Amino acid sequence: MDYLSISSALSFYRKPAQLKGTLAELKPPLVSFQDETPLKPIVPKTTSKQRPFTVTYLINSCGLSLESAISVSDKVQFQSPERPDSVLTLLRNYGFSKTQISNLIRKRPMLLLSHPENTLFPKLEFFQSIGLSSNELARTLSSDPTLLTRSLENQIMPTYDFLKSVLLSDEKIVAALKRTTWVFLEDPSKNLMPNVTYLRESGVPQSCVSLLLTHFPEAVMQKHEPFVETVREVKEMGFDPKKSTFVLAVHALSGKGNKSIWERCYEVYKRWGWSNDDILSAFRKHPHSMMLSEKKIMKSMGYFVNEMGWASRAIAECPVVLFFSLEKRIIPRCSVFQVLLSKGLIKEGFSLTTVLLPVEKRFLERFVMRYQEEVPELLSVYQGKVKLEGL
Repeated sequence: MDYLSISSALSFYRKPAQLKGTLAELKPPLVSFQDETPLKPIVPKTTSKQRPFTVTYLINSCGLSLESAISVSDKVQFQSPERPDSVLTLLRNYGFSKTQISNLIRKRPMLLLSHPENTLFPKLEFFQSIGLSSNELARTLSSDPTLLTRSLENQIMPTYDFLKSVLLSDEKIVAALKRTTWVFLEDPSKNLMPNVTYLRESGVPQSCVSLLLTHFPEAVMQKHEPFVETVREVKEMGFDPKKSTFVLAVHALSGKGNKSIWERCYEVYKRWGWSNDDILSAFRKHPHSMMLSEKKIMKSMGYFVNEMGWASRAIAECPVVLFFSLEKRIIPRCSVFQVLLSKGLIKEGFSLTTVLLPVEKRFLERFVMRYQEEVPELLSVYQGKVKLEGL
């Protein structure tokens, strides 16, 4: 395909990185499908004259099933492969796999009739220019290709400008985009801008606003009134707006889904004997302790209380231990602790935080290597190679 220079197509927006050259210069030469390993044709049970061209193309060139192809053909029809071929070739050159292309076409079939060099290429090039790798680009857009249907000039760039004014770096913008494409799909003046403004007016520092928008953009994209109510609720719970735990609590209480999880966690902790004060104390120390699954809480609490004999309420004083892997961290370390305790090498005064919080190197130095002469099997216990019953 003879692609024209894209300089005029890109001149209408401010680029975060300078893009130069034609489509042919910026990307490897586009190849026709005849030069690639073709998808194995599916021979229809009916004759080609009986089957519409669009359905056959969707099956053989896009990898759709017969059922999906028929469904998609209700939304898009074409009699020539020229435009669809050019779209698929462009996507392949940007690293889209056959499966990703199939997903994209199934969700947004009209993209097959887009003008590749004028409509699709500038958007793909823009997202790569802000730091989205080929793999990330293909994965993100095949999951939600709606972005490719939005105007670069009227939607994508204004949103980028606003996000850059808050997050200050393309790296954080890309992180937010990977969390949810909707951060680029909604008009930022609708909810994002007023919500960010309200956070700042509430005393939340730039670093914490950035933290929330980068890692949990969906929380900041709530409708403004519910968002204001959530921020006020977090304040009433005693969180300090100047600390990162404040915005993490905002996230934990954002939206009906998160609030439902919060209430479920509340009931689970209640069953373990935590008081209202215990639960709120744990929430203030680690807000995401109210976002764990019931299964995770029950397994960890069961081990701490029933296997190790620690008081249930002691966990509320250090809720971060609930986030550790039971198999990879909690059980191996507690097994070492039990061996040392049974042999009288340490006293019972050691708290769970002393055992579970240190980084691995520090734990090994303090509790394993230090006692290797007295208990040669201790490292094997830690690695799960020797059972406690054998000691």
